[in-house]
Amino acid sequence: MLKDITIGQHYPTESIVHKLDSRVKLVATFIFMISLFIINKFWPYSIVIVSLLEIIKLSNIPFKYILKGLKPLRWIILFTFVINIFFLPGEKLILSFGFLRVTQEGISQAIFMAIRLTLLVLGTSLLTLTTSPMDLTDGIERLLNPFKNIGLPVHELAMMMTIALRFIPTLLDETDKIMKAQMSRGADFESNNLINRAKNLVPLLVPLFVSAFRRAEELGTAMEARCYRGGYNRTKMKESVLSKADYVSYVLQFMYLGSIIVTRFI
Repeated sequence: MLKDITIGQHYPTESIVHKLDSRVKLVATFIFMISLFIINKFWPYSIVIVSLLEIIKLSNIPFKYILKGLKPLRWIILFTFVINIFFLPGEKLILSFGFLRVTQEGISQAIFMAIRLTLLVLGTSLLTLTTSPMDLTDGIERLLNPFKNIGLPVHELAMMMTIALRFIPTLLDETDKIMKAQMSRGADFESNNLINRAKNLVPLLVPLFVSAFRRAEELGTAMEARCYRGGYNRTKMKESVLSKADYVSYVLQFMYLGSIIVTRFI
């Protein structure tokens, strides 16, 4: 299951989406997230799904690889689905089990939320899959650059966010190795007994925390050895410049957002 987590991973390939400026992709992700929470009907999701499928096609990333990122979150989506079905009040009662009530409004809202969560995961995962960690850092820093005037440590904040994303796959690989080592010594991480599974997590979490702190110390030492002093008077070898494709992408993004807003009044 750990291998199925795609958050923080970069999928290097040649595509139009990969070549777009990181700032454009960050804004696109933000607009995509906003659009999902603006929608209040089922049919506008068709606009989102068609747009998302077209972007995935342009990114040259296998659709199966992107879908793989849903596996670790399937229980969260299922839990949200069940909670909405049984605990959302409604007038049109379908079934009743004691204090549990299944209403038509609850089923509708459960399906609505499941679709929203699924699209949210698929859409946001494209950001890290099509953007390298360095480009992501540069994009976040440039977008937050105006906030320097109020004392916000923009460069340090962007660096921390990128390092956190970058080390998700590394820590997952480390967790997988520790789990296999512990399983070879008799640890059971697949038992149906929740108490036993919780006990077996202790020999997993301790070495994982030790490994994480060791990697953090090594990273800090490496940054100091390279005379890293934050963003003060820091220059860049390659200055990112918006291309024609980036401006076209901005136009398409706001057209997409405008069409989603219009659906609320139709």
